[in-house]
Amino acid sequence: MPPSDAPAIRELSVADQAAGPYGIAAGPDGALWLTFAHSGHVARLTLDGELSAYPLDSPECRPTVITPGADGALWFTRYQDHRIGRVTVDGATASFPVPTPGSGPFGITAGPDGALWFTETHTDRIGRVTGEGEITEFVLPVTGGYPSAITAGPDGALWFTLNQANAIGRVTVHGDIAIHPLPTPGAAPVGITSDGAALWFVEIAAGQIGRISVDGEIEEFPLPDRTARPHAIVAAATGDCWFTEWGANRVGRLTAAGEIAEYDLPSPSSEPHGIALGPDGALWVALETGGVARLEP
Repeated sequence: MPPSDAPAIRELSVADQAAGPYGIAAGPDGALWLTFAHSGHVARLTLDGELSAYPLDSPECRPTVITPGADGALWFTRYQDHRIGRVTVDGATASFPVPTPGSGPFGITAGPDGALWFTETHTDRIGRVTGEGEITEFVLPVTGGYPSAITAGPDGALWFTLNQANAIGRVTVHGDIAIHPLPTPGAAPVGITSDGAALWFVEIAAGQIGRISVDGEIEEFPLPDRTARPHAIVAAATGDCWFTEWGANRVGRLTAAGEIAEYDLPSPSSEPHGIALGPDGALWVALETGGVARLEP
């Protein structure tokens, strides 16, 4: 039986299972924007469930993580064809090739400098792209680190996870880089978010949520189910973080006091991936099996 304070959860079907959504972000137009990694398109979803789909120039490009940019457009990574994509709120699309071949861009976020910052999973680089599509790359001091998600921190720098190097990285807008190893071996961090005071991240292999201060101090919070495989995370407020549990078909919540609550999703094996705070104050989750879930705290 769910706890008395459990959020109301509603699911919407937005695609068939083969094309299910992966990334999700709130746009400047009051709608949600989705990437469909398996069918090569992005889509706009209104709060009342109206979906508008925008095919990309390559069905195999594998659009992955999406984020709003300072220019009023949505920016996303194209993992398979190694490009950075852009879509306006009217559905006009463009893309820009990453200079290093085979880069595998994955995470992306808006930086404090007005540019977009992204990770290159295959080449151990962090990239920066301007609104005009000019890309600069910064080489990390690791090999095989698999940089994954990235977010703007409260200190004016960009923070990112190093999935295989088992660390959290920090890069300034000038390209200065610092690496902070995690206490738990083999934790495999993926998603990361800022709550305005600190950074919170998930450890997919260890089944934990981590917190790192801007000074590099790390604290870890084990989940009740260590096999839940947490994937993406978003801060709803300072010290209030929500995350997807890809392996357990749940959404979890962690408070600043370290209290953890978990909520089952209605559809079994729905494969929750991306999570975002919507313009309506609810949490929205991309379900790779073809749906979107809305959780109202």
